[in-house]
Amino acid sequence: MFDVLKNSWALLIGVMLLMVGNGIQGTLLGLRGAIEGFSTFQMSIVMAGYFAGFLVGSRLAPLMIRRVGHVRVFAALGSFISAVLILYPLIADPVAWTLLRVAIGFSFSGVYITAESWINHAATNETRGKSLSVYLIVQMIGIIAAQGIVVLADPGGYVLFILPSVLVSLAFAPILLSVSPTPAFATTRRMSLGALYRISPLGVIGMALIGGVFSAQFGMAAVFGTRVGLSVGQLSLFISAIFAGGLVLQYPVGWVSDRVDRRWLILVVAGVGTLVALVPVVFQGSYPALLFAAFLTGGVSNPLYALVIAHTNDFLEPDDMAAASAGFMFVNGIGAIVGPLVNGWAMEAFGPAGFFGFIAVMFLILFAYALWRSFQRPAPAVEETVTYAPVLPSASPVAMDMAQELYAEAVEEAAEEGSADTVPQ
Repeated sequence: MFDVLKNSWALLIGVMLLMVGNGIQGTLLGLRGAIEGFSTFQMSIVMAGYFAGFLVGSRLAPLMIRRVGHVRVFAALGSFISAVLILYPLIADPVAWTLLRVAIGFSFSGVYITAESWINHAATNETRGKSLSVYLIVQMIGIIAAQGIVVLADPGGYVLFILPSVLVSLAFAPILLSVSPTPAFATTRRMSLGALYRISPLGVIGMALIGGVFSAQFGMAAVFGTRVGLSVGQLSLFISAIFAGGLVLQYPVGWVSDRVDRRWLILVVAGVGTLVALVPVVFQGSYPALLFAAFLTGGVSNPLYALVIAHTNDFLEPDDMAAASAGFMFVNGIGAIVGPLVNGWAMEAFGPAGFFGFIAVMFLILFAYALWRSFQRPAPAVEETVTYAPVLPSASPVAMDMAQELYAEAVEEAAEEGSADTVPQ
C-alpha cells in the first residue's frame, strides 16, 4: 500500500481533486435546477446526459489518445471541463444543461481514462491490485468530500460553480508534473454482447440493472432531496451516506464473495437492497430512515457491480476476460442512461417516493433473476472461482481493464500452482 502511495501520490491527489469537482457539480445541479424551476423529468434528462457523454467518451477517448497523446488529451478535456462548469449558471435552460452534461460526461471519461492509464503504467504486477483498491478509495473520498463543500455557499449564486472549475484546473498540476509518457493503447479484441450473454446471462442483466441504480443515485439523489424539502446540509449528508456505504461495504462483500456461490450472494445482496430501499417509502418524512436507506443501498449497489463482474469471469477463460470488458462497459452505460430517465418519470408519477421505489424495483428484478439463474446450471466450485477485484460502476475502460488483468493473472497463477502440485517430487 505504501509503495503505491509513494509512486502515485501526485496522480492520486489529482484524481481526488477531479472527483471533488465532479461530485460538487452533480449535487449542485440538482439544487440549482429546483431554484430555476426545472421539472423533475427535465432534470432527469439533464442528469442522463452525463452518462450518455461518458459512454461515448469511453469509446472515443482512446482513439484521441492514440492520435495526439495522453498529455494533450488530458489538458484539452480538462480545460473544457473547467469552462463548462462556469457556463451552467450563465445558461439556465434544461436543453443547454443537457448538452453541457453530455459534453462534461465525455470530457470526464477522457480525463479518467488518461489518469488511470498513468496509474496503471506506474503499477507492477505485484502492486496492481493495491493500486486499484487505493484508486477506488480516493474516488469515494473525493465524492464524499465534495458534499461537505456544497454547504459552504449559496447554490443560487456563482461561487459553487466557480469552485469546482478551480479544483479541476488545480488537478492538472500534480498529474501533468509527475507523469511519464505511457505506451499506446493496445488493441483488444471485443466479445459480442450475444456471446457475453450466452456465457453469463446474469452478468449482462445484472450490469444493466446496476447501471440504472448507480446513475439514479449519482444523478438523481440531489433532485430527490430538493423535492422532499431537505436543507443543503441534510442533502449533503444524505448523498455522502450513499457513497460512504459503497466504500465501507465494498471489501466485506468482496471477502464473502470469494467463499460462497456468487449467484446466491448476488441474490442476498439484491434482496437486502430491495428491502432497505422500501424503508423511506414506508417511513416517509423520516430523515434517519433516509440516511439508513442511503447508506445501505449505496453499500450494496457499488459492490454488486464488482460482484457481477467476478461472477461472469468465473465462466470466462483468462484470454476472454479483457475482451468482455467492453461489453460490461456498454451494457452498464446503457443502463446508466436509462436509469435517471425512468427514475425521473417515477418521481413525476408517484411523487418523491418514486426515487427509492425505482431503486427497490431494480434490486427486486435482479433478486428474481439471480434466483432463477441459480437453478439453471451448477455453480463452479468455490476453490475454482476468481478472486474479487474492487471496481466502481463509474469505472472507465482502463480501470475495467486493470480489474480484468487482475482476474486473468489470478487464474493463470492458480493454474500454474495446480500444475506444480501435480508434478512428482
